[in-house]
Amino acid sequence: MVVRVATVAFEGIEAKPVDVQVQILGGDVKFNVVGLADKAVGESRERVRAALNASGLALPAKRITVNLAPADMPKEGSHYDLPIALGVMAAIGALPSDCLNGYTVIGELALDGSITSVAGVLPAAIAANAMGNGLICPFDAGPEAAWASADLDILAPRSLIQLANHFRGTQVMARPRPALRGPGVPMPDLRDIKGQESAKRALEIAAAGGHHLLMNGPPGSGKSMLAQRLPSILPPLTPKELLEVSMIHSVAGMLAGGELTDRRPFRAPHHSASMAALVGGGVKAKPGEVSLAHHGVLFLDELPEFHAPVLDSLRQPIESGEVAISRANHRVVYPARFQVVAAMNPCRCGHATEPGYACKRMPNERCIASYQAKLSGPLLDRFDLSIEVPAVSAADLILPPPEEGSAEVASRVAAARKIQQERYASLGLPHIGTNAAAPANVIETVAKLDGPATALVRDAAERMHLSARGFHRVLKLARTLADLDGADRVGRVHLAEALSYRGTSMQSSAAA
Repeated sequence: MVVRVATVAFEGIEAKPVDVQVQILGGDVKFNVVGLADKAVGESRERVRAALNASGLALPAKRITVNLAPADMPKEGSHYDLPIALGVMAAIGALPSDCLNGYTVIGELALDGSITSVAGVLPAAIAANAMGNGLICPFDAGPEAAWASADLDILAPRSLIQLANHFRGTQVMARPRPALRGPGVPMPDLRDIKGQESAKRALEIAAAGGHHLLMNGPPGSGKSMLAQRLPSILPPLTPKELLEVSMIHSVAGMLAGGELTDRRPFRAPHHSASMAALVGGGVKAKPGEVSLAHHGVLFLDELPEFHAPVLDSLRQPIESGEVAISRANHRVVYPARFQVVAAMNPCRCGHATEPGYACKRMPNERCIASYQAKLSGPLLDRFDLSIEVPAVSAADLILPPPEEGSAEVASRVAAARKIQQERYASLGLPHIGTNAAAPANVIETVAKLDGPATALVRDAAERMHLSARGFHRVLKLARTLADLDGADRVGRVHLAEALSYRGTSMQSSAAA
């Protein structure tokens, strides 16, 4: 007799069905797990054996074979412990043979028989609901699974004994409820920043249209403070975005207590991060920082200090909104629709642009060019806004805090984003939420230039040697500026301001 238990294997954020087949026969006393299992799955034999012993069950002195089908799909992770254990329990008669029908099972076992949390419960719950199954998962992950569907049958036991008692009818488990993370620590407010009005304007524009922003300025000018306050003016995640972000974080094992939050992600990797850490990869092809920042902000401080190949690996995800990780035996695709905010000093010493400063290493111009040559022109061309952030004077610091804070800016950003969402929804493109995400052919349609603006962009494209990508990014930025003003058409003033944010980028590209 073969007992079958349904579970899943993860390919990116997608959960693929896996059939756990358990057979107990006479012969040599062995416990084999087959089906292209990795070391963590192979070690489940000892965890299952110890957990069953702790629950008052002993494995029979027979040959136990566990097959994970399909056999040619790689199986990774410890979440196969619980389906294997339940299959063995059903095979020896400790559970009714039909009690597991209609359930997808996921969970790791401790040696004392308790069921511990695993990564990927939310994608597993969504896959189980799509297959018409219920879900058996660890108790700690129950609130996370409850977000998949209000009609999904969920069992979230603390131990094997509790689950066995439930199936025998001696103990009934309540369905877990979805958990939402509380407000937590308040986000930094723009009111904390004194001066830097032009930089705040650029930050508002970047937030309104989802544009990439590069800030160049001396140390202590407030670049990091500005970037850290960008999430405070971004609108909360929509339900669809919340689900996508939570699925990525679930696969990465970052949903503590199964609690979801509608705050947009803000990821700030150190400049020593490897390519696998930034775009994803490793032995198990885990999501990287670009995927963890999906629908949020990726802040790259000290941009030239990152390794050049690592930075250039961002070019494809920035354009496509996803990252593909290929390995010898499988290929994984993770979503990566993020907003890049980068900060850099003008040179290695950081003060080459200050009046009266003379670099001790080389002339100031050479010092700037040498430092900025670490950044490739194609990468710089992908920044919609490139601004200079000057040093803050003592006269600015002694002034009282500004009257306008994040709340006032966030209201304008939300109004502009609402205009964009309604515009693209009316065009049959509901998946586009910001101007920055619009394809080139669409932005040419929605960025309706008037006569003076058309003449200006034609002249500027020749003078500034705009690439095709740069041309369309200027149009996207001008469309966002018009949305902030509530204008139907893109005027000359909007286009002129958009072009002004390309100056620094073009100079840096030329220096490189």
